[in-house]
Amino acid sequence: MNQRTKLALVLALGGLLGACGTAPAETHRPAPVGEEPFWQAEFDGAPGTRPSERFWNTETGNREAEGWGNDELQYYTDDAANSALDGEGHLEISARPVPPGVELPCFTEESCPWTSARLTTEGKVALTRGRAEIRAKLPTGTGLLPAVWMLGDNGVEWPGQGEIDICEVVGGEPRTVYGTAHGPTYYNEDGIGEAATLPTDASAAFHTYAVDKQPHRITWSVDGKPYFTLPPSKLPSPDDWVFEQDMHLLLNVAVGGDWPGPPDASTPSPSTMTIDYVRFYGDGHT
Repeated sequence: MNQRTKLALVLALGGLLGACGTAPAETHRPAPVGEEPFWQAEFDGAPGTRPSERFWNTETGNREAEGWGNDELQYYTDDAANSALDGEGHLEISARPVPPGVELPCFTEESCPWTSARLTTEGKVALTRGRAEIRAKLPTGTGLLPAVWMLGDNGVEWPGQGEIDICEVVGGEPRTVYGTAHGPTYYNEDGIGEAATLPTDASAAFHTYAVDKQPHRITWSVDGKPYFTLPPSKLPSPDDWVFEQDMHLLLNVAVGGDWPGPPDASTPSPSTMTIDYVRFYGDGHT
């Protein structure tokens, strides 16, 4: 994602001091009667199988991507060690220390010390209007930034492209989930959002993270409990609303960078995001 030195403080004050409350322990919410997803990824398959190229792109590198905009330390790969099915109906995205002697070009260092994965549905699946729902465990630990998010397909350069962060868990805040929107005049530390508090660490249990993207309204929720709604009236200017468009999904585990800070000896290895499913309800494209 993008530089958020101030964002953690801003959102923590807004979310943790009472704006959004505490998310309950998960009670899996079934889809409303008669509602079926127009697209879903359930991740059935043999262990070690890479996610289907029909729906998923795998972005790679670091230095040429300028540290992915945040001076991040991970080199994204298309290796099964970093993203593959586990054989039990899950997709695993794992950040791992680079083996000794392996040199991977990094933007902020000579060689990246970690590998990880970044998967997107760009050009393959997009949500126009409706709900994006992801059931996952997110890794926690110093220097980690796992994220489930969306980018606009309008062809405009970021931040005019529009970004919806469905859920992020940063560094040493294992029970705090951030939901944020970025656009033309509200991005980086000025992104607009709130935070929800989980009953236990995000890595301890599956939770269902969702956004409901409706005309002129986006609502974030955890385990079916809404904690923030964004209309155009909350923007610096209502004319800067850029979310009436198709948006594709991204899944990644970043390491280091401007927001979480560097990993240390306490950072889990590997650090794994486990995704049970992804489901899009409403209207969109596949």
